[in-house]
Formats: sequence, structure tokens, C-alpha cells
Amino acid sequence: MTTTTAMTTEPEPPEAGPPPPRRGLSVRARITASVALLVTLALAGAGLIVYVVELGRVEAAMQREVEQELDEFAKLRQEGVDPETGAPFNVEGLLLTFLRRNVPDDDELLVAWVDGKPRAHFPKDPLVNSPRFHNAVKALAINGGTTYLDTAQGEVRITSQPVRQDNAKGTTEGALLVVSYLDEDRAELRSTMRTYTIVAGLLALLVTLVAAWQSGRLLAPLTRLRHATGSVSATDLSERLPESGNDDISALTRNFNDMLARLEQAFTDQRQFLDDAGHELRTPLTIIGGHLELLDESDPAEVEQTRRLALDEVDRMSRLVGDLILLAKHDRPDFLTLEEVDVDTLTEDILAKASALANRDWHLDAATPGTWRLDPQRITQAMLQLCDNAAGHTSPGDRIAVGSATVDGTLRLWVRDTGPGVPAEDRERIFERFARGAESGSGDRPGLGLGLAIVSAIAGAHGGTVGVDDATPSGARFTITLPARTEGEAWPAS
Repeated sequence: MTTTTAMTTEPEPPEAGPPPPRRGLSVRARITASVALLVTLALAGAGLIVYVVELGRVEAAMQREVEQELDEFAKLRQEGVDPETGAPFNVEGLLLTFLRRNVPDDDELLVAWVDGKPRAHFPKDPLVNSPRFHNAVKALAINGGTTYLDTAQGEVRITSQPVRQDNAKGTTEGALLVVSYLDEDRAELRSTMRTYTIVAGLLALLVTLVAAWQSGRLLAPLTRLRHATGSVSATDLSERLPESGNDDISALTRNFNDMLARLEQAFTDQRQFLDDAGHELRTPLTIIGGHLELLDESDPAEVEQTRRLALDEVDRMSRLVGDLILLAKHDRPDFLTLEEVDVDTLTEDILAKASALANRDWHLDAATPGTWRLDPQRITQAMLQLCDNAAGHTSPGDRIAVGSATVDGTLRLWVRDTGPGVPAEDRERIFERFARGAESGSGDRPGLGLGLAIVSAIAGAHGGTVGVDDATPSGARFTITLPARTEGEAWPAS
């Protein structure tokens, strides 16, 4: 009776479309805008500070000019006598004499104010006769002080120095008015600031253009990095960026290339693991399936034979999966557990364990004294794998030797046999996964082709290598070479 089970298929997720378009300003545009803004603010702030400082200097210079005129007027007033006539000054004479003896600056106007009206002024200016001027100085001529007035010539400052004289006819009141044209000096300052604004604007534009060019040049690796990340996929990790320079972006480029290399290696290892597992597991599964299909359940002997065969194949699959998992983990940081190990004791322990593998003439070539920083379990696993490989290529009674020595700052551990040796053309290939050499000796089962690959992985995790050469007088000599490592130094696997 055949039972059909309905299977439901989950809908496949939609294929990922192209990445959404980039929104907003690019990094280059942001850097350029930031530089332009900072430069503009800096130049504008500097210009404002200069304008305020220079405006204060102009005001102070005007104030000194006014004070100079008032000081000269006070000095003339103290003299009290007209040097031309020898007669005492009256208010009008004092003011007219001062105007005759003093020449005002280009931005000044001197006015002799007597009894509420202008008696004389120099230079000629229609401002003196305007009603607004009269209203502004009417009280100022009596009490003194300073006031400001907006005129057709711009803002002016009027400073008054009152003079009063009592005589038989009554009291004569007058004042010296010093009128300063503020806009003349301010116009010069504004003209200077306009020139500064033009120059500052050109400088800001120049700095912005240079910033755009420089940021584009510096960010070019990032642009290439963005294009590279867009072209990277699970099936193509071969993209690499050109490395140049010695700055942070160059370091980022190198790190990105290293990351791509690690990802490519990881994906390659993953695909190889899946391919290897699928390829190697297919045979035992086919064997088990074929025997089960042809199994005669009524024949106990055939059932027992099929059971033993299936268990043997399951055991072989278990060993295969375990070896593949070990190879897949060899580049993980936790693959090794490092410690200081006595090399001579380790060598003797390896020989003692290997002697139980097969009926061979096990021998110790050498055991170097001293300690070495390594993972004793992994090294023992690798050495026993080499011993098992040697036993598979020799016959009972053949010699297999184990030894260790330090040479040129490296630790060398070897397994030597008296078998047929390894042909020169196969000495690199045999360390690849599922690579098998010529079978010989009395091994009771063929290898899986992963033993020497595991040895190579363990040696590589320690930063070392494994190789094979001819032994003396005959056979093969497999040597694991390990470099010295300090306590704080990281291993290549991490």
C-alpha cells in the first residue's frame, strides 16, 4: 500500500530588486557646503569685527578733532584780548576771531552763534540757515552739549560750547558750534568694507572650489568602495580596490580588501565543504540504499550482513562529517588552545600513542628539550594522523620513527617511515582534500582523503607548514614546522 503525502510549498520570496536610489546630498557635497559655510561665516565675522572696530576708531577720531577745536577756543577765550586791537573780547568778537584764525577739517563746519542766530560760519553751507538746524541748536547754544541731526548731507553731529557776557546793555549769549559730517568718514569705511566684501567673496569661492576638488580626490577611494560593494555578490567576491597612500581612507581600502578576501575564502570553504560532503556522502548513501532495496527480509543471514554493512557505512559517514567539520573550523579563533608545552614529553607521548595503531617497529629519532607555545591536542592529532598514514603505507615489522628538533628558531616534528615514499609530483597534491596517493601496505581500509588536509590545516592554524620529502635510507618523511610565538601574539587563525 502506497501512501501519498501532500506537500505544501512555501512561496519563494520575491527577488531583490535594484538598490533604491541614493537620496540627499553626497558626502563630497556636504563637505564642500560645510567648508563654504564655515569660511563664509569666518570671513563675515571678521569683516563685522573690523567694521565695528574701525567705526569706533572713526568716531574717536572725530571726537578728538572736536575736542581740539574746543580746546583752541577755550585757550583764545582765556586770553581775553584781541591781539589785533588790544581791546577785550566780546562774545561776537571772540567767535569771529576764532573763525578767522582756525581752518576746519574737510568734514567740519564751524558756526558762530550769537543771540539765537548764526552770526558767521565757515565754510559756507546752506545747512546753517535751515529751520531744522535752528531748532536743533536753539537750546544747545545755551546749555551746551552734543546732538545729532539727519540732513541732506547725511547724519551730522553738533557740539556746542556756550559763551555768555554781561554788560551794560544786558547779557549777550553765544556759542561756538562744531558741526561734524559723520557720513564722509563713514563713507570711506563703507567703501573699504565693500572692497573687503568683494575680496572675501572671491576667497570664499576659491576655498569652496578647492574644498570640492580636494574632497573629491580624498573621497575617490570611498566612491570606488561604494561601486565595489555594489558589484559584490555571493557568486563574485573577486572585486578588489587599488591601494595607494598611507592615510585613514587607504587603511580602510586595505581593510575592505582584506575583508573581501576573508569572505571569498569563507564562501569558497563553505562551497567546498558542501561540494565535498555531497560528493563523498553520495557513495555510502547509494551503497546503503542499494542493499536495502535488494534486501531479502526472510533471510536472516542477509539481513545481518546488510546491517553490518549499513553500520560500517554510517560509521564512515560519521568520520567523514567529523573531518569536514574540523576542516571548516580550522580558521576560527577558538580552534586552538595554546599553552607552554614540554616538547620532549609531547614527542614521547605521541610515540606511545602511535605504537597502538599498528604492528610496526616504532622508533624515537629525537626529542628536543625545552618548551614551545602550541596546542598539544591539535599537534598530537596531526602527528597521529601522520603516523596512521605511515602505517597505511607500510607492512608489519617496518620501521616508523617519530622525532622533534628546534632549527633556526622553529620547532620541527616529523614522522618517518620506510614505505615506498611519495612521488615528487604528488607531494603538494596529497595535502588537498580528498586527494589520495597510491595505496600500499597492509591498511585494513582505504583512507577518506582528508587526513593530510587536516594535518595541513592544524599546521596552518599554528602559523606553520607541513611538507614531505624522501627519508633516509628509504620511504617518506613528513615534517610539521612551527614558528615561535610569544604570549601576547595572535595566531594567524584569529
